[in-house]
Amino acid sequence: MPSTDYVSKVLAAVRRIPRGKVATYGDVAAAAGFPRAARGVAAALHQAGGSAPWQRVLGAGGRICLRGEDAFEQRLLLEAEGVRFRGARVDMKAHRFEPRGRARPKGGIHP
Repeated sequence: MPSTDYVSKVLAAVRRIPRGKVATYGDVAAAAGFPRAARGVAAALHQAGGSAPWQRVLGAGGRICLRGEDAFEQRLLLEAEGVRFRGARVDMKAHRFEPRGRARPKGGIHP
């Protein structure tokens, strides 16, 4: 279970993602101050129980990492916000949210 400090910082980072934009788990972890803790972002969102716009957080390359009905719900919520998909992935060039002050490393999506 992630620490309360980690969860609160992750939720604050997720709440900064505007409607119609998305970020990867790695983007959120880095924005929260934990650049190597992307795997914990999903646990923090689950622990928060829907108190943040969880649907705006995706796997690397814009893929939905959830399965079954949860994946379907995430896609529907994103499409309702105007997020476009290219096949099974979000069009990250059009919809990726980059927190201020965070440069994307060359050749990669997240650190």
